[in-house]
Amino acid sequence: MNTFMPNMKQTLFSIISASALFLSSCSVQHRLITSANQFLLDDSSLLSAHVGISIFNPETAQNIYTHQGDKLFIPASNTKIITCYAAMKYLPKSLPAGYIIDLDTAVVITPTGDPTFLHPYFNNHPLFDSLKKINKPIYITTNNWNTIALGKGWSWEDYSEHYMNERSAFPIYGNQIHWYQEKGKKENPSYPGDTIDLFIYSNPEVTWPVQFATEKSNAFHVERAKDQNAFTLFEGKESQAKSSVPFITLGIETAIRLLEDSLGKKIFLANASLEEKIKKVKQDTIYSQPTDSMLKIMMHNSDNFFADQSLEMVSQQKLNTMDEVLIINDLLSSDLVGLPQKPRWVDGSGLSRYTLFSPDDMIFVLNKLRQEQPFERIKSIFLQSEHEGLSSHDSTQNAFLISKSGSMGGIFCLSGYMISRKKKVLIFSIMVNNTKATSSKVSKQIRLFLEKVAAAN
Repeated sequence: MNTFMPNMKQTLFSIISASALFLSSCSVQHRLITSANQFLLDDSSLLSAHVGISIFNPETAQNIYTHQGDKLFIPASNTKIITCYAAMKYLPKSLPAGYIIDLDTAVVITPTGDPTFLHPYFNNHPLFDSLKKINKPIYITTNNWNTIALGKGWSWEDYSEHYMNERSAFPIYGNQIHWYQEKGKKENPSYPGDTIDLFIYSNPEVTWPVQFATEKSNAFHVERAKDQNAFTLFEGKESQAKSSVPFITLGIETAIRLLEDSLGKKIFLANASLEEKIKKVKQDTIYSQPTDSMLKIMMHNSDNFFADQSLEMVSQQKLNTMDEVLIINDLLSSDLVGLPQKPRWVDGSGLSRYTLFSPDDMIFVLNKLRQEQPFERIKSIFLQSEHEGLSSHDSTQNAFLISKSGSMGGIFCLSGYMISRKKKVLIFSIMVNNTKATSSKVSKQIRLFLEKVAAAN
């Protein structure tokens, strides 16, 4: 009897503890279901939308809530999460700006797709500094470029928009012309349409056709002709304003012309015999910016150009050629072979509506990223935000969300990491497609739901 009673008490205690845990779990699950219905699934503005939700606890390796998490959605800029994973894994600590071979009579440069070359976001450009010091003829070869300027599924009518720069082997100035309007007395107007009180100029300076629009505009902006580098300037009412417009790269031709202007020296394309010769010569690498500094801009600004060029750079590093189709197939068959649903992945930025991923796929990539990279590095690259209405969450200790959004017409997605009330790191992915609600409305509803998830965990 004396030996039986403690065992019975221990058994009763275990049963009670297990029951309490089960009831607590059921209570949490019930609250999450209620919150998902309240803020997303039954919200009047989202009734016609397609919604996918996955909330994952990496400690238990279990989903704590899911709704259509296995369905495929257009992820928009959530695609950058997968690109960022590949870039963090395969790009070196500093970005390779180009390969250089110093021959007796010439110097040959092989570009690597570095999007930061002479980009106004950065002040230090080691490749440009090296080119300035060269006294021999400079040749450029792009036999490692194996794709096209615009991605599959990109909206063709956005060719003049700041977010749809052409991809290229040798980007320069972000493959954009940056236009500036300033109002104030100027003695030497730049263009015929300039007046004594209006000054418009570009960086870099160009000699391409430029004209002023006849109609007035409230906001300063610049438009490019569809098939040529010709620009129309629309004067705005602002005292200072900026407009960035992609230029047509023409392969590498535009980059060479702009680089010649900046260097003040002639640049040549390598011919077949020279390309054959350099195959037998060892090449050196010139590096540019810290990789994470570029990735941080890519994730914080949702920079499509940096994302697409990052994928090309990963392809160069891993496969010795820049080809997004090849690198995507390679990654899907190696690092990402365990994706829960087979995606359709087209570009690095998410500009394409052809791309399809599921919330469960996003969870897989985010979890894999956290397993392979220090969480502090992830937090330094992803956008962090604090809570707005969750009083029980101490935002002075941790960010509430470490995430990436993605939006385009009818689409809003948000995926990343969440710090819960109990300081747990949860991984989430919420994808909304086919909605008529505004991105700000969907974003607000998602955030309200996630704050309830954080409070319950």
